This record gives sequence, C-alpha cells and structure tokens, in this order.
Amino acid sequence: MEGDLQVFSGRGSTALAGGICDALGIPLGQAQVAQFPNRETRVRIEENVRGLDVYVVQSMCAPVNDNLMQLLIMVDALRRSSADRITTVIPYFGYARQEKKTAGREPISAKLVANLIQAAGADRVITMDLHAPAIEGFFDIPVDHLRAAALLVGTVRDMELGPEVVVGSPDAGGVARAEDFSRRLGAQDIFVSFKKRTSPDDVAPLQLVGDVNGRTAILVDDIISTGSSLMAAARSLKDRGAEHVYACAVHPDLTEGAVGALQGSVIEGVLVTDTIPISNSANGSSKIRVCTTAPLFAEAIRRIHNHESVSALFS
Repeated sequence: MEGDLQVFSGRGSTALAGGICDALGIPLGQAQVAQFPNRETRVRIEENVRGLDVYVVQSMCAPVNDNLMQLLIMVDALRRSSADRITTVIPYFGYARQEKKTAGREPISAKLVANLIQAAGADRVITMDLHAPAIEGFFDIPVDHLRAAALLVGTVRDMELGPEVVVGSPDAGGVARAEDFSRRLGAQDIFVSFKKRTSPDDVAPLQLVGDVNGRTAILVDDIISTGSSLMAAARSLKDRGAEHVYACAVHPDLTEGAVGALQGSVIEGVLVTDTIPISNSANGSSKIRVCTTAPLFAEAIRRIHNHESVSALFS
C-alpha cells in the first residue's frame, strides 16, 4: 500500500483492526487509548499523521458509550494532528435500533450519534449491515454500507449441510434479508416465523409460514443479543418437523447469559462475524463459529484510498 495510508484502532476492535492491517500489508498505527483515574477517556496519537489518509476502526459494542467516546476523541485528535482525510470504520453501529420515535418524547439516538461523528471531524464512514439502512441518510458525508451476506453464505457452503436446505427469518422484518441469503445460497424456499414479544427478553412464536418438514433450516438475522427470537423460532421449526436448525447473524451483540442459552437450545450451530469481539465463553462454545470480515473491510479501505469504485462490495 501507499505510505500515506494509516489505520488506527480503538479498544472495541483491536483484533479486527489487526486483521485488516494484515490484509493491507501495513502495520497498525500506534495510539494510546486509556482512561484517566476519573474514568475520562484519554487518547494520544503516537505517530505523525500530517497529510495522511487515516482510518479509525472502532465498533460501538459494549461498553457502548465508552467505545463511542473513544471513537469521537480519536477522530478529534487526528483532525487536530492535521490528517488529510479521516474515515471512521464502524463494523457495528451502536444505537442503530433507536433510529425512529416509537412514542412521544423519545429521542432519535441513531441520528444524534451520526451528528456527533460528523461534528468530531469524520470525512467518511464505512460500516456493515446497519440494522436500519435508512441511517445512511442521517449523515451528510459519504457512507459505504457493506454487507456480510456473501461471507456468511460462503462459510455455510463449506459446512455442507446437504441439498434440503431452507432459509428463513425469525421475524417478518427480516424477510428481505432471508430472501437475499436464500438466493445467494441457491436454496429453493424461504420461511418466516411470526413472533410476539412479551417483554424485552421474552418472545413467543405466533405462526410459522413455510415448509420445513424433514429439512435443514437456517435462521438468518442481523443481530443476536439475548438470542430469544432465534431460540423461539428454532423451537417452532423443530415442532414443524425441521430435521436440523442452524442460525446465522452478522453482529454477535451477545448479552450476559445468551451464550449459555444458545448452547442449551435446539439450534445446532450459530455462525456470526467478528464485527463485535465475542467473549471467552462464546469462544469456548461448541456451537458458535466466527467468520472474519477483515478482508472485506481491507478491500473497501484499499479501494477508497486508491479512488476506485466500492459499489461491488455492497452486494
């Protein structure tokens, strides 16, 4: 790569940033990211970035607010250090599920986060599988919205699940995602599990539409948090005669207890990406498999740096 490209990382994406740099053939930029004794975030860029094309890799995963502040402060530090262009690489965009008002006197938090990133001095954003694609419109700077579907489908093919595979969504809102996944995989049919959320952590299945009897079912979602939606849908699939049930999700935003619940569920395997670092308990799970997104992000960075088209990476 050209010498005027540099990649830095916050604490939320250290391993992924390292993989991106390995794919680009450059060293990870040196930056000190720590906390003062009063828990304020402290950042110091330890390399000369004057006139450089700089990329900051940071997922807004737990602890969400700490990682968001690290991102904002790193962008500000780079701007004040005379970087020529600053691109925030946000594999997982936190607050994306707060992209609209559902009741009176509520904020639109995703829009506020977009405003903060721009105000800090970012010139561009690269992200992956936004929960609400409309969030792209919250920015007044270029947004490159990558999708992980091709990576996940390639890994599913390697699993050799057999010819009788049917792909579906654990809720009505994910039908388009399931259709796209099914098309890429070459599966013949899709199914949809309709659900009723009885509390923030509990989901009750209402109806399953689609033929899964005697087949291998793959549930496709964008985010796994508690896993309740996937597990409720999986139970419905088994009740309707599904032979095997697997799950795929882009962002493993796993809450406390989610790994144990998934391990004890009827789901036989869960495929996720590394947009969010998974915990040691998830690493030790026999059911969870991680597919890296580093080559995809690296290729996006390479193309942007060289002023080439990145449209092909959106598919």
